[in-house]
Amino acid sequence: MTREELCAKKDEAVAAFSFTGTYLDAMPYGSGHINDTFLARFAQEDGSVRPYILQRMNHEVFRHPEELIENIRRVTGFLRERLEAAGKNADRECMNLVPCKDGGWFYRDSIGSYWRAYLFIDHAVSLDAVTDPSQFYQSAVAFGRFQQQLDGFDASTLHEVIPHFHDTPDRYRLFEEAVAADKLGRAAEVADEIAFVRAREAFPHTLMDAHASGKLPLRVTHNDTKLNNVMLDETDQTPVCVIDLDTVMPGFSVNDFGDSIRFGANTAAEDEQDCSKVHLDLNLFALYTKGFLEGCGGKLTDTERALLPVGAKMMTLECGMRFLTDYLEGDTYFRTKYPTHNLVRCRTQFALVREMEAHWEEMCRIVESAH
Repeated sequence: MTREELCAKKDEAVAAFSFTGTYLDAMPYGSGHINDTFLARFAQEDGSVRPYILQRMNHEVFRHPEELIENIRRVTGFLRERLEAAGKNADRECMNLVPCKDGGWFYRDSIGSYWRAYLFIDHAVSLDAVTDPSQFYQSAVAFGRFQQQLDGFDASTLHEVIPHFHDTPDRYRLFEEAVAADKLGRAAEVADEIAFVRAREAFPHTLMDAHASGKLPLRVTHNDTKLNNVMLDETDQTPVCVIDLDTVMPGFSVNDFGDSIRFGANTAAEDEQDCSKVHLDLNLFALYTKGFLEGCGGKLTDTERALLPVGAKMMTLECGMRFLTDYLEGDTYFRTKYPTHNLVRCRTQFALVREMEAHWEEMCRIVESAH
């Protein structure tokens, strides 16, 4: 879609939602790469201007946007009830969909694109990078609180908007299929990386087996627990709200924890070419663990607590496998900037797995002693 077409459809979408006031304008907003996001402004009768978030959903990434919206509507509705019962400001402390004029929760425009709208969360910011360790801690509190607030929600009733997203045994199966096919003849040059994964063949089953045995509960999980998916108060930088609920699905709490550790406690960038720079920052691991457990408010089971280090290693190994699989298949999924970009990413993740294995006892002690 061209920029001109997008702008035309944006105005069409604006007319479909139950916004309050007189429409002024809608400008591109935020740093997301998946959806097209606009800040739409409306003049109010008292002379003030009220902002809303308007988004065109990427239905190439999310093939069933109606299911995605249903997940968001049900989860945010549950959160809103919990917040209101606790005397909190539900307009600010959870995402709130704006209904369409026809009563629905999304609008499909004349060329088949899907749109949605949210109340704007005022006096809050999202950060793309940590400039102070306390920000990492506050994001941990936010994602832990997300678990605490959704405790009691039957996660099995949600749609899997991306099937098998964190089914690590299935990711291993896809990896082996890519090795066997070797479509581009790249397997020989990555023999060490293939051997690294195969040496850990049993590990990907750990969490799925724990769930199958009834030890690891299914929960509502965010599945994209990065810093910029938390709104922080612009004054004191305490957490206000978790945002970007597109990947909210049934999952394991330890994977949400683990994905934050994977990128947040790594001393190097995800595509650092010098793997000697890749280390697990145990201080940041401890800080995040403390914040996450504080936010969870005692809602995690003893098994979930004990498996937090496993979640960190699982998400790191899974991500590395995905990069390696994509490299073997010709870089068709992840966007790359140069021919070996996915291989570099893979090696960085595997270096972090080695770091976790080397510090495993320390990670377990940190979790055991966290309050």
